[in-house]
Amino acid sequence: MRNLVVTEFLSLDGVMENPAWTFKYWNDEIAQFKGEESNASDALLLGRVTYQGFAAAWPESKDEGAPYFNSVRKYVVSTTLTKAEWNNSVIINGNLADEITKLKQQDGKDIYVHGSATLAQSLTRLNLVDRYRLLVYPVVLGEGIRLFNEGIAATLKLVETRSFSSGVVALIYEPAQK
Repeated sequence: MRNLVVTEFLSLDGVMENPAWTFKYWNDEIAQFKGEESNASDALLLGRVTYQGFAAAWPESKDEGAPYFNSVRKYVVSTTLTKAEWNNSVIINGNLADEITKLKQQDGKDIYVHGSATLAQSLTRLNLVDRYRLLVYPVVLGEGIRLFNEGIAATLKLVETRSFSSGVVALIYEPAQK
């Protein structure tokens, strides 16, 4: 069975929105951490907004991550998209819990959720997330969309921490009930 992993860039106050504030902290250590995710995953699960942003950026990118993002299977959760033109993309518009449960039961590597705040929040509410890989940055933004928004409850167990020379900390959690 595959794991569903939510991976996010977070400020100290939990904001994940528009993570351009992370760029100045990027270094080889964080690149290695993110590379581990690519090696462990053969599919992405994305919300419509993140999918459209990625689809606009990655096909023309020269970034080291571009080959992975452009080739990996992408599942897009959307009730409004009728066509997903970016390479290797499939739209999911049925019952979220049923569709994700089917995906997790397939053979393969882990499925990663990048960004996609509304989707990540829904997956948390449905108890479908197997792991959270959070990069917490030493900034307080004061406003913006948070991963654990009001009304979202989760009890998590810390399974790994790493600190990076840039002041960023990786926190890896699993749901306590698993």
